[in-house]
Amino acid sequence: MERDAASQGDMANAVTRALVVRAQNGDPEAFGELIGDHYDLIHRTAWKWCGNRTDAEDIAQDVCVKLGQAIRQFDGRSAFSSWVYRITLNAVRDLQRAGKRRSQYADAYAEISPEDQPAEQEDAATSNQLWAAVRTLPAQQRDAVLLVYAEELSHAAAAEIMGIKEATVSFHVHEARKTLRGLL
Repeated sequence: MERDAASQGDMANAVTRALVVRAQNGDPEAFGELIGDHYDLIHRTAWKWCGNRTDAEDIAQDVCVKLGQAIRQFDGRSAFSSWVYRITLNAVRDLQRAGKRRSQYADAYAEISPEDQPAEQEDAATSNQLWAAVRTLPAQQRDAVLLVYAEELSHAAAAEIMGIKEATVSFHVHEARKTLRGLL
């Protein structure tokens, strides 16, 4: 069964590589398919990094435009999805540097709907407080935690996206846990 999953993954990578080549050669349908295949990843990543849907939508649109401008520069040294992650993370940082973030508390309350049961409201508030605390960590620690825990990537995959060694990801996650214990 593991071989079947591996061969399916290889096939998906081959399809993605073919779409990238076509998009690099100016095929708008191939580019559209790449965006369609990766849009959820882009939006989900942006939402987890910035903490609110409005900014995540703005970032996702911005990333799609940046991908269109930069597709010819993708050289295939990393997985296409890793490259998309990096562009998304850079777009999040650009937005944050521009100071366009909204209050983390307003976003936490927006996630709780009145029809939720009290236990669900408490879980949602606790989760939002945790991710808000994660977003206050130093950049490397924050990125490592979000990639490993929010995106459920291995330390190796996070290392590839961050452009650092796997052991360094482990160190950043460890340090983040210590910091979060003090914050929460």
